[in-house]
This record gives sequence, structure tokens and C-alpha cells, in this order.
Amino acid sequence: MTENTSASRQNFREAMSRLGAAVNIITTTGPEGDSGFTASAVCSVTDDPPTLLVCVNKTASKHDAILAAGFLCVNVLAHEHQELSPLFAGAGHIPMAERFARAQWMRLTTGAPVLESATAAFDCTIDQIVEVGTHSVIFCAVRAIHLGGTASGLIYHGRTYHKVGPEKG
Repeated sequence: MTENTSASRQNFREAMSRLGAAVNIITTTGPEGDSGFTASAVCSVTDDPPTLLVCVNKTASKHDAILAAGFLCVNVLAHEHQELSPLFAGAGHIPMAERFARAQWMRLTTGAPVLESATAAFDCTIDQIVEVGTHSVIFCAVRAIHLGGTASGLIYHGRTYHKVGPEKG
């Protein structure tokens, strides 16, 4: 058994790769149109009032667009959306409009794009931003919720995607 107790950046990243997380596409809209990125650093904060947080690297290309807009939508991906995750993460350098053209979108309260077939979508306004190291921790007040079908979920664990959900019998 190998044990390394160093809290180095490398060990931290390796340990975090072993922490499974839901895969989400964070979207907003602004003067340059719709934009979005893939994120797994999303977490519930409280249900009263409904609040969640999203962690965004300050160097991410969509960081400033999200903050400038003041609103965002967290689109929770189903296993069937696996191809959208790397696309919105920037794989292939496909223009943003083409990324959005790969799925059907709608709007709720804020005007941020909502993936129609998302397992769930949280339409939010930005309530508070806390800067921690390389990231902005964005606290989001949930203004509207879209509940999609009961499709399987998409988890990222061990640097790969996994399907979660009920087994079909």
C-alpha cells in the first residue's frame, strides 16, 4: 500500500480525480451571444433560499462573460449528453454557436440558455462571488428550475465518464 500525505498540487489533483462529480454545462448570454462551458465544480448550498455554487477558474475563457452577465444556468447532463461535455470544454475549438446548435435550448427567467433535455437545469442570478486562489466561487440564487426526464446521470470519475441511474430490467 502506497501512502503519500503531502498536500501537493499533484496529489490534490489526483485525489480530486477520484471524487466523482456530476457533469454540467454552465451557460449565460451577453453582448457576444450565448456562451457556455463544462463544469463539475457545482454544489448545493441551501434550499432556503435555493442557492448553489459554481467554481470557475479565473483564466477560463467564459469567466468574465459569466460575471458580466450577472446570471447563469447550470444544466445537469444526462449520460446521453456525453458528447456535449468535451465540446463545451473547448475540444476541437468549435465556435460557440456551433456548440449550441448540437442541442435544443430554451429560456426561463434570466434568459440564459437552458438545455431542454437536461436532467435538471437551475436558472440563477449571481448573488455573491468569493475569490479563492485560482478560482471564483460564485454563489447563485436559483430563480427557476427545469426538471427534465428521469434520464441517467453523467458522472466524471477517474478522468473518464460514467453513467449512473436506474438499471433497466
